[in-house]
Amino acid sequence: MSASDDKFTRQTLSDVHVWSPTLFSLRCSRDLGFRFVAGQFARLGVCKPDGSIVWRAYSMVSAPHDEFLEFFSIVVPGGEFTSELSRLSVGDTLLVDKQAFGFLTLDRFIDGRDLWLVASGTGLAPFLSILQGLEVWERFERIILVYSARTKQELAYQQLIQQLGSMEHIAEHAHKLVYVPVVTRETLPGCLNQRITTLLDNGELELAAGVAMDAEHSRVMLCGNPQMIDDLRQLLKQRDMQLSLTRRPGQVAVENYW
Repeated sequence: MSASDDKFTRQTLSDVHVWSPTLFSLRCSRDLGFRFVAGQFARLGVCKPDGSIVWRAYSMVSAPHDEFLEFFSIVVPGGEFTSELSRLSVGDTLLVDKQAFGFLTLDRFIDGRDLWLVASGTGLAPFLSILQGLEVWERFERIILVYSARTKQELAYQQLIQQLGSMEHIAEHAHKLVYVPVVTRETLPGCLNQRITTLLDNGELELAAGVAMDAEHSRVMLCGNPQMIDDLRQLLKQRDMQLSLTRRPGQVAVENYW
């Protein structure tokens, strides 16, 4: 094994799921030594035809207790990484860094009653990992998952979201989950139809969730489109909700690997 190989393992793809022309998920084997905390991400590598390796960061969809790793990806037209990634099929090799990274984890918050998980697009991934574990259900009285996509077809992982409450280790806590789907480019029954920032600003998001978002009781995790995150952070600042740092606990946590 070369020096570079010491930093990653070679895993085998076991499933490729296409959600839409621009969204797909990959599932691969998991090295026995790979450890991560729900909400973290891994660096994935793909080999180009010229033999070079391209690396990008992807949050785990799978839970820490799963024997496989799953990732949720968007296809970037002409993108160096996703163009190669989207061509992979079952049986192909995916390189996975041996170390997990990221701080979009539950230990960012020291208190709180209501946990808001606000995602757009593939930003849903870390929240699915968190929701499949037990800790989040034991720590919070209410969990509000807000998931925004452009179209019904891009509203991925609906079956998994619906099945969370029937998982044996979660069942007794299932009543705590409030799911608020948002579709911005279509009108879909049961879904809100504006940008998350607009819905927070005009009060519709809290109305749909049945709970207010405030600094005293709410803790908010944001993952997705960078502009959405920036805009939401500004709105949350107006509610005296600040980024949670090691030296200064707060109410907001974001992922910045985009």
